[in-house]
Amino acid sequence: MTSVASGPAPSATAPNEKGVGPLLRAWRERRRVSQLELALRADSSARHISFIETGRSRPSEEMVLRLAEHLDVPVRERNALLLAAGYAPHYPETPLDDPALDALRDGMEQLIRGYEPYPALVVDATYTVVAANRGIAMLLDGVPEALMTPAPNAMRLTLHPEGLAPRIRNLREWRGHLLAQMERQIALHRSDALRELYEEVAAYPVPEGTPEDQPAEPAAYFALPMRIEHEGRILSFVSSISTFNTPMDVTVAELAIETFLPADPATAKYLHALVG
Repeated sequence: MTSVASGPAPSATAPNEKGVGPLLRAWRERRRVSQLELALRADSSARHISFIETGRSRPSEEMVLRLAEHLDVPVRERNALLLAAGYAPHYPETPLDDPALDALRDGMEQLIRGYEPYPALVVDATYTVVAANRGIAMLLDGVPEALMTPAPNAMRLTLHPEGLAPRIRNLREWRGHLLAQMERQIALHRSDALRELYEEVAAYPVPEGTPEDQPAEPAAYFALPMRIEHEGRILSFVSSISTFNTPMDVTVAELAIETFLPADPATAKYLHALVG
């Protein structure tokens, strides 16, 4: 089990000098929801929504939160909307090492430890690794220390030419999957830090000598696997990402637990033999 201090939080959208209206309109347009549809969802009127967006009406704190909920605005950005409307942030942002989150940390660590020998880790909103189990440590064996400090980043570790990339046998497919995942998150979150990370890792060159590899015996995978070489063997994993339901804290809202499930019997057998 490895726990790592969280890196700097992604910056929230700066409150617009024109107020909350333009921010709400931007989120509504991003979600492709009309003023009328949003009004029906929020038990309001299209006229009132229009007045809020143009600055002719100042929404109540309760209305800001209601609209943000129906637009599926991330928790961090809900605080930004409240600030832009002249209200105090509603959701706290508790440091992960705060005693108040002891139970959360203990629970996550027990969860990923219990998942061994399969790999599992916990990341924040910008993919900084905040906890990882021995399965992840096994995959990272041989990765340069420079990529591990001061705080390892899952995307850099995976896609950097000196990281896992040269060992991933279907790198182009897996790289495409990860970049598409980041693009979806950028569309959901207004995070400059996440966009900067995306631009960085998308610019990494694909290491030479990593052609698309096919299994010796083609398998009918149920999801796109990551096929990675480890000590002369090819291991296959499919990943699953879990988040917390209805989080009331910015830090907790931005945590994700990623687990890697063996995609074939040979991988499962090999991992169990390592701990046997």
